Amino acid sequence: MHSCSLALFCSELSSLGVSCIAQAAPGGGYPPAPPVGPPPHQIVDPAKDCGGACDVRCGAHSRKNRCTRACLTCCKACRCVPAGTAGNQETCGKCYTDWTTHGNRTKCP
Repeated sequence: MHSCSLALFCSELSSLGVSCIAQAAPGGGYPPAPPVGPPPHQIVDPAKDCGGACDVRCGAHSRKNRCTRACLTCCKACRCVPAGTAGNQETCGKCYTDWTTHGNRTKCP
């Protein structure tokens, strides 16, 4: 709302017995939009993007080669790599979360 229409609106509310404490945003425009975070996961084209996405995903892993190998396998099958270096597997769906090793541990990092 512009400051003059905001003042008019507040004066109408005052005549009804309602107090108005609204203020216009600095500069008379809309308030700034909240910052947008990274997407929860990357949908990838396995032929092009799995390598880069898995490098980011396994960047902080203590066994980077093992993590990258598993990540590439999961990326090619599920076409998804979760955001960040750990967690967020549920954002890639059942393909990513339900795939397990012979030891019944999750396969995808």
